[in-house]
Amino acid sequence: MSRTHHNFWPKGLPHDATVPETNLFHNLEVSAARYPNKAFALFFDGVLTYRRLKDEAQRLAGYLQAVCGLEAGARVMLVMQNSPQFVIAYYAVVRANAIVVPINPMSVSEELAYFAADSGARIAIVGQEVYERVRPLIVGERACLERVIVATYSDYVNRETDLALPEIVAAPRISFAERNVTAWMDAIAGGHAPGPLTAGPDDLCAIPYSSGTTGRAKGCMLTHRNLMHTAVVNTVWFAQHQDSTLLVVLPFFHVTSMQGGMNAPIYYGGTIVLMCRWDRDLAAQLIQRHRIRYWTAISTMVVDFLANPRLNEYDLSSLERLTGGGAAMPAAVAERL
Repeated sequence: MSRTHHNFWPKGLPHDATVPETNLFHNLEVSAARYPNKAFALFFDGVLTYRRLKDEAQRLAGYLQAVCGLEAGARVMLVMQNSPQFVIAYYAVVRANAIVVPINPMSVSEELAYFAADSGARIAIVGQEVYERVRPLIVGERACLERVIVATYSDYVNRETDLALPEIVAAPRISFAERNVTAWMDAIAGGHAPGPLTAGPDDLCAIPYSSGTTGRAKGCMLTHRNLMHTAVVNTVWFAQHQDSTLLVVLPFFHVTSMQGGMNAPIYYGGTIVLMCRWDRDLAAQLIQRHRIRYWTAISTMVVDFLANPRLNEYDLSSLERLTGGGAAMPAAVAERL
């Protein structure tokens, strides 16, 4: 293989990275043991510690196995906004030796039906704002899902927060009559312990879907080794560590945020600050409040952020690195940065 690129390699950065030969869930076990009371996720001033993340992921994994009949290698759709529940559900599926199928929560019923059929998922974990679009897949002629767990984002928000809550985050719990639908908190409260963790590094871990710009969206089959490798490389390349604090705005269903905003921080024990809808004032508030050091964005977000006439009202001095992609950064914006 050509080594020409090493001529332009950042000084002090190793050319290779040693990747653990373990299941992705092992990263959470390690960080929860090292930093049990440390915040992994901050969500509108609500705190999800590493201990709670691991505990609830195991409880949900046990429920999926004991009540939903989830078997090793089976697929589970995750259709949620960026939230503590997304991370818990992701690692619960991994802990159950199953495969995560993260889906855009903006998908309509027809698209959700396609993703369920194409991936073979028979179980879905969804945000309650998605429920009415998922319901046709639970009952009636188009039914293809056997079990659905519905999460309410406000359950993980600090009720005393002074931050402006998006409508989908502020919404109270909804009720539903279908017998094969369970409220998130009921599943967590079930107290079921999961079986042995058996998935290895070369077993499938996640199937995120492409955007489908040239046809049907296609599932991308990623093993534990694939995801572990990019989590480790992200950590090394960006010099991340347990005191890193990141603003996570890009959606978890996309591999950029799944890795850089979730799996890598869990690997190195960092803290993420979650947004589920772009809001330039909220982003600035969060950077100031939590002394955020790293932010991955797309260029349109950065353009809007810098165009905010109130930007000078915020202390953004903690921000050390801004990364992103999706489109070229306008030269004038790059100059201002």
